[in-house]
Amino acid sequence: MEKRTRTSRAAAGVSAAVLLLLTGCDVPGVYRPARPATGGPFTFYVSPDGDDENDGMSPERAWRTLDHANSARFRPGDRLRLEGGERFAGTITLDEGEAGSGTKPVVIESYGAGRATIAPRGTSGITVRNTAGVEIRGIKLVGDRTSRREGVGIALRNNLPGTRRLDHVRITNVEASGFQNGISVGADEGADVGYSDVRITDVSVHDNLETGLVVYGPEFRAERPAYAHSGLRIEGVKAYANTGDPKSVERNTGSGISLGSVLDAKVVRSVAHDNGARSAADAVEGPEGIWVYDSSRVVLERNKSYRNRTGSRVDGGGFGLDNNVSSSVMQYNLAYGNDGPGFLVYSGKPTGAHKNNIVRFNMSWDDARKLPEYGGIVAYGTRMKSLDIHHNTVVMRTEGLASTAQAGLRPPALRLRDGMTGVRVFNNILATDGGPLVEAQSPYVRSKVLLQGNDYYSTGRWALAWGTDRYASLTGWRAASDQETLDGHPTGFSADPCLSGLTEPVTEVAGAAAGAENLVPECEGQVPLGVEPETLGVELGPVDYFGNEVPSSPVVGAVQPLDTD
Repeated sequence: MEKRTRTSRAAAGVSAAVLLLLTGCDVPGVYRPARPATGGPFTFYVSPDGDDENDGMSPERAWRTLDHANSARFRPGDRLRLEGGERFAGTITLDEGEAGSGTKPVVIESYGAGRATIAPRGTSGITVRNTAGVEIRGIKLVGDRTSRREGVGIALRNNLPGTRRLDHVRITNVEASGFQNGISVGADEGADVGYSDVRITDVSVHDNLETGLVVYGPEFRAERPAYAHSGLRIEGVKAYANTGDPKSVERNTGSGISLGSVLDAKVVRSVAHDNGARSAADAVEGPEGIWVYDSSRVVLERNKSYRNRTGSRVDGGGFGLDNNVSSSVMQYNLAYGNDGPGFLVYSGKPTGAHKNNIVRFNMSWDDARKLPEYGGIVAYGTRMKSLDIHHNTVVMRTEGLASTAQAGLRPPALRLRDGMTGVRVFNNILATDGGPLVEAQSPYVRSKVLLQGNDYYSTGRWALAWGTDRYASLTGWRAASDQETLDGHPTGFSADPCLSGLTEPVTEVAGAAAGAENLVPECEGQVPLGVEPETLGVELGPVDYFGNEVPSSPVVGAVQPLDTD
């Protein structure tokens, strides 16, 4: 921890000090360390009923303040325990040379009933700087007005030179609100690397100014791809009501979970909702519910992202694979009611580093509510290559759409813009109530973008835009484009997928657990088969949206029939 020195007052002679110590009296001006000089590891307690003159080594002899606890330098295996249900003003800082290891971490936690609350005064709640081997659990962090502009609930910072990542961090059962960012993990200026083996689980980050949970690193260099952090797992995180900063026009604010410069990361069973409501109206970029950039081998799996907003005319979607993302997967996720796209795959930089990504077995329901220039699934970008979009279910309706007064502006189920090559779109359900099923900026040739085995269904007028041309039937588009054909035979369908989500408004969905059942086909046995996966030479993945095994001959959409054998 940060060492806090005290100014000594003038003392009498050494012999007088020794005499007083021998008789057990306090010596004015002699510094009393906050922990024993030798031995350990130790467990220290802090309680409002304690006394900073105590040794802190039991609930009965607890320290009283975080300021006093910060004068200790914590060593491997030590624990700092705050009394549950109580509120502590101040902050905790672990500095270089402190903390522990994966086998002997320093632990910060609550004891007794409930969670202890750390309430910093204009700064961060817990800062871990240039060290690791730390576990934080069962703590609540609440910022004040200044913390909302300048502080972080839990901040992990590395600015050490070299290539060794700081190893082992655990954050669990924590709540952080009222800060600039709820939790942040970063490689700061001067460092090429940050942290490895990081687990953030069962955490709530809400009502923060910029982001609920953010991970970042140095600027990405496409000629020498490198990633600051590795081995990151985020599970059971709830990121909501992170408003965005209306004064920030040069960068995005208001996201739920944002990951940058990570390698081998996974976000699982997490929820992002109602973020971004106050992001800047004239910002050049906007927030997303859960998104990734400048990263590789990232999996976004079994998450929900809904009712996320944007103050500007960009972004505001559910999920995103943004600039310089490679070998990553979005699967088994649900997005609904977002201002922007349900699922966005985007490259705005000509680096060639956005490649080999997969979007599969996801559901998008009534997304692009504010920005119809997006859609349910949107893919485009400079020099983007090798993208597979398959077995997703997308439903787009115009009821309640913010743009209904704008003639002709209806969000499509699938939007494809220029800049891509090697894109395959197959075995998806694309359904609307009269809006366009597909909006393609160019009449793509098959070598750049290939569509096969998809179900294009509309309860209203059937419409598809292919470059400057418009089509009113699958047959007409197929003949003109040579899409939805395989070895000279037609593929693709216009069959009713029997989804109640086509008639029920997304506003009736209550909570993050609902919604998916409205996108399950109700006419089992009538859902058409898609193209065979071996025909395309792709690996579909083992299970569908609900965890059912994917059969050798799969049907279209995110939900596969149960094996009755």
